[in-house]
Amino acid sequence: MANVLAFAEQRDGQVGSSAREAVGVAATLADALGGEAHALAIGGPGLSVSAASLGAFGAAAIEVGEHEGLAEYNPEGYADVVVARVRSGDYGAVVFPASTLGKDLAPRVAAKLDVPLASDVTAVSVVDGHVSVRRPVFSGKAFAEVVLEATPAALTIRPNVFQAEERGGEGVVSTYTPDVDPADWRVRVVERKGASDGKLDVTEASIVVSGGRGMKDPENWHLLEDLRDAIGADVALGASRAVVDAGWRPHGEQVGQTGKTVAPKLYVAVGISGAIQHLAGMRTAKTIVAINRDADAPIFGVADYGIVGDLFEVVPKLTEEVRVLKQGD
Repeated sequence: MANVLAFAEQRDGQVGSSAREAVGVAATLADALGGEAHALAIGGPGLSVSAASLGAFGAAAIEVGEHEGLAEYNPEGYADVVVARVRSGDYGAVVFPASTLGKDLAPRVAAKLDVPLASDVTAVSVVDGHVSVRRPVFSGKAFAEVVLEATPAALTIRPNVFQAEERGGEGVVSTYTPDVDPADWRVRVVERKGASDGKLDVTEASIVVSGGRGMKDPENWHLLEDLRDAIGADVALGASRAVVDAGWRPHGEQVGQTGKTVAPKLYVAVGISGAIQHLAGMRTAKTIVAINRDADAPIFGVADYGIVGDLFEVVPKLTEEVRVLKQGD
């Protein structure tokens, strides 16, 4: 019997989809290991109000570490708090989201616990009492099945791959003040800047519309913006590395090996040839639609649906059809 701990990431005092997904995976593993799923949320005072909602997604116990100094992410402070909780709870596994924060925090925690870390996991199971995971390797061209024999098994899960489902439970919330001293930290957050336009981040969107060099000019991006607006809420704009390197779009929109990894329900690739570096960041999307005038473009090799044609003709027509369909809803 082994309990599983999920790190519940918060932003501005609110836990979001990444926290719910981590709790859901922890609950799945805990069921197979014969234990309970617990959640750990770290932040400033008042976080417990939002964290309490994680009980509905499978967390039997929700530990909330509230401290003024932890309102903003601090790698040293957060790592110490998580390690202390893991050791005191004697957990069999620890689940982190593979978010920007999670990718920074999880390796630090694993190093302090002296255990290996399986990153960017896309499937989990339990084999002979050990956590087994599936994760992409070689830029997503293959998948590795890895059995984590160390205790605790540490892993990060790819965003949007594991759908959080309500289980009807109600976790017990415990609030405490972590024993940390911000004066001892070697780094501290002095400023945090979000996207200036307030648009949804590509890693959080259920639909991503991405553009590549085939867009020809940054002035043509309004075509993708029109399509995004026609589809509606929960849609984000993405871009290939070539576009970002050219200065057409901000780095925050870059999808790929050197950008962000996404796994939305729908990924629309417009004017993107499909270099392996780009495919590594989006090939686990549930449905992929490619629009490109080159019928031999590699993107069609991973696409579920493909349109061979001039994007400057196809995209406006697609946008208009989407608007007509939305009006009929």
